[in-house]
Amino acid sequence: MQINIQNLEHRYQAKTPFERVALYDVDMEIADGSYSAVIGHTGSGKSTLLQHLNGLLRPFKGTIQIGNFTLKASEKEKNIKALRKKVGVVFQFPEHQLFEETVERDICFGPINFGVSEEEAKKRARAALKLVGLPEKYLESSPFDLSGGQMRRVAIAGVLAMEPEVLVLDEPTAGLDPRGRKEIMDLFYSLHKEKNLTTILVTHSMEDAAMYADSIYVMHNGTVGMKGTPREIFSNPEEIQRFGLDVPETVLFMKKLEDRLGRNFGGICLTIDEAAEAIASMVQEGEGQHE
Repeated sequence: MQINIQNLEHRYQAKTPFERVALYDVDMEIADGSYSAVIGHTGSGKSTLLQHLNGLLRPFKGTIQIGNFTLKASEKEKNIKALRKKVGVVFQFPEHQLFEETVERDICFGPINFGVSEEEAKKRARAALKLVGLPEKYLESSPFDLSGGQMRRVAIAGVLAMEPEVLVLDEPTAGLDPRGRKEIMDLFYSLHKEKNLTTILVTHSMEDAAMYADSIYVMHNGTVGMKGTPREIFSNPEEIQRFGLDVPETVLFMKKLEDRLGRNFGGICLTIDEAAEAIASMVQEGEGQHE
């Protein structure tokens, strides 16, 4: 589903002495089937923005078009439940939202709440559990008997069982170790490709934004400060640092290596694999010159 956001504004505690502008003049065009990352320092408006995408918050001003759904400040979207079925949100620490007696019942809760039959919900639960890499034997287990990583996968399966067309990820790897973080991020990327999902990742990890996203939006003090491809965004470290952010460690390492060697690799390396290829190519060139 394509998402168009125009002139979005949101205020907390509007028309009170405590009124605060959280978002203003936010414009975004997110293509159907794309993978976008939203980055920014704490308090930049990232979480407020994503809560507008399935109607948890309503615009104070502006318009959000999500497929055939329209959210406007002056109008109430009549099919908000249908919208929430299309837009699945994985919040930080989603395992904290588990509450049912069994894994199967927890995964089935969302689909049944949206009007799916119990038989169909159970079918979706089995399929969703497989998608997140857990065997069917866990369906009858209590989610609270599982490890933290398994609980998170069950919570993600509950979102996937609603068969969303848009997947919104709010710091989905919070609290995980590096291995667990990579496993979850690879899982989301494979789902993004396999299901042709429109994926929006809200993250503090510049590495994740660089590795997985097609485009990046940099939020700063409630509005979009920069937007572009990962290569465009991270090609200018001074600009991104002006917004209180760092560039990926791989980019910093390669820049220091260029300065140390006094040569240019011909473009930035966003990932470890790209850096390894660039260094290997340089070594081969050096060996060729000495033959």
